[in-house]
Amino acid sequence: MELTFARQSAGEQPRLLVIDGNRHYLGVLSRRLAEFGYRVATAESAQAGLAEMYRMPVDMVICDVELRGTNGIEFARMIRDDPVHRDVPLLLIVGRSDPAAAVAAFRAGADGVVRKPCHFEVLAACIARQLSRADAMKRLTDDNAMLDAKIITRVIELRETQAQLSAAEAERRRLAAIVDGRAA
Repeated sequence: MELTFARQSAGEQPRLLVIDGNRHYLGVLSRRLAEFGYRVATAESAQAGLAEMYRMPVDMVICDVELRGTNGIEFARMIRDDPVHRDVPLLLIVGRSDPAAAVAAFRAGADGVVRKPCHFEVLAACIARQLSRADAMKRLTDDNAMLDAKIITRVIELRETQAQLSAAEAERRRLAAIVDGRAA
């Protein structure tokens, strides 16, 4: 399966953070994602995952709901409440027979839910879609910021032009008064 990423043009593959308390599954998942061309960082707990996010930015987080200590649902809430990371795409992994966890994941702010065990090609497609959406949102945000800056520049230019027009009108009135005074 051929997957392409928007960041390839920048010469950099997306960096994923995978968080799972099961070392074996964490290893399998990270190896498979690396085979799809992703750069993968791993963590075995929510706290270690958050520390990794602050250590080096990630393009997406994939986190198991069943973590020791802070679980994946709580981690999702922490990420969504964090102004630095709130826009990072987040997929939560839930057990196949746990629809309540899937609902809780979405309520906590997950962008998607993957059931365990997952089909890796489906997971890769889901990741590519989320990364594409995040990239589009980033471009939209950047475009909006650029438009806002242009609007501010135009408003400043308009005010300067209005001030020049007012000064010119005042000068015209002054000269007209001088001319009218001489004509009388």
